[in-house]
Amino acid sequence: MDHSVKPAAALSASSSRRWALATSLCTLACLFLLSASLLLVAAGYRPFQPRAVAAWDRFSRLQKAASAPPARGSPDAAVAPAPGASSPGGLDWGQEDKEDAGPPAPAPAPAEEEGEDDGAGGDDSECDVFEGEWVEEPVGYPLYDAAECPFLSDQVACRRNGRPDSGYEQWRWRPRGCGGRTRLRGAEALELCRDKRLVFVGDSLNRNMWESLACILYAAVPDRSRTRIVDDAGSEYRIFRAMDYNCSVEFFWSPFLVKLETKINRTRALKLDQLPAMLQRTLGADVLVFNTGHWWTHTGKLRAWDHLERNGKMVEMEGEEAFNIALRAWAKWVDHSIDPSRTRVFFRSVSPEHKSVNWCYNQTFPISAGTVAPGFPKSLVTIVERNIKSMRTPVTYLNITHLSELRIDAHPSVYTITREGKPLTTEQQRQPLTYADCSHWCLPGLPDTWNVLLLDSLMRPPSNVHLLG
Repeated sequence: MDHSVKPAAALSASSSRRWALATSLCTLACLFLLSASLLLVAAGYRPFQPRAVAAWDRFSRLQKAASAPPARGSPDAAVAPAPGASSPGGLDWGQEDKEDAGPPAPAPAPAEEEGEDDGAGGDDSECDVFEGEWVEEPVGYPLYDAAECPFLSDQVACRRNGRPDSGYEQWRWRPRGCGGRTRLRGAEALELCRDKRLVFVGDSLNRNMWESLACILYAAVPDRSRTRIVDDAGSEYRIFRAMDYNCSVEFFWSPFLVKLETKINRTRALKLDQLPAMLQRTLGADVLVFNTGHWWTHTGKLRAWDHLERNGKMVEMEGEEAFNIALRAWAKWVDHSIDPSRTRVFFRSVSPEHKSVNWCYNQTFPISAGTVAPGFPKSLVTIVERNIKSMRTPVTYLNITHLSELRIDAHPSVYTITREGKPLTTEQQRQPLTYADCSHWCLPGLPDTWNVLLLDSLMRPPSNVHLLG
């Protein structure tokens, strides 16, 4: 019998049996897989998720927003925006920053609460962090080692310039009745800056503050190869990026906050009612920290302008009146251009100098008692405070003046560099009346505390303007 061809009925019966068997096996397999999935979920398993979009995509969006035209009515509306570029200042960061930045760095474990014997208890939300005392604290201070910050400028790297003592690095500001609010570690500072763009605008004292915060963050970053720095000594724009934290800290040089223009004939005009175009590039920042003051007091060869201008015309007036007009122009620009629901605005109060009566030379301890001779015209401080109070935009006044007045020991003094950028020679160090720098601050040092207070303020809602009185 030829078995190569089976009857159609036999084939049909055989196929039915095979189909029934396959269906039963499939059902059993599905039930098994379902049971296994339920067990895995119960054990905490989560399905694979694709990696996040590159962390710096958000930063790119901010830069695009920053290139938008100024709001109508802004004093800067007539000024052309800064040249369009993929990043501020027309800097090309290359393809490596456009690649997937990888998963964000993990948040640090919460710091343990530390006791604070400050003689006061209660709710520290009512405390004034700008009133208190300096306490020596060698454990935990400084917040970083100068050797860990390769971009620290020679001007303020006092130990590098031969300063023999280091005690000035080991003082912590302890506000009265505020608990441990000024105890901030580098990892915590880094976490507070996650997904934020912080921008400092002002003179060399705000650059001093920018260097401090950049060093605090850099020393705390787990993988320092994942940072970027532009720190050209001759540049008006500087930036530090911690890429795994989507954090950038920037500095824009603008010592007057209004426009200083060099004419074709080489004369310099300070335009009291115009803002520099570069301010447009700060729009979209999460935090803006402004300062001005010291350059307005310079006279003679140190004065930066040859004449003043207003409404396009040359004008003559006293320095205080010019300062007030400039602050009004800045305040109007902030009110018209800044979205307070997106950006926290700070104005850092004047950083005191220690000259004449309270001279910084050879000082190694803070002032603990007695009267501190004022080193800055009180009238200019009043002008700043009055203009801030008149603004619609909430501005937090970072009032570091008094606590800084006590730090007579914290200046570079003769452990700095010349105007040519060279360390002082031994002979020059013997001439402190000529060469001592009692205006800027050593790093690590006092500006680290300014940044601790800034970050503390970011953890709380904007407060009322805190006036000097």
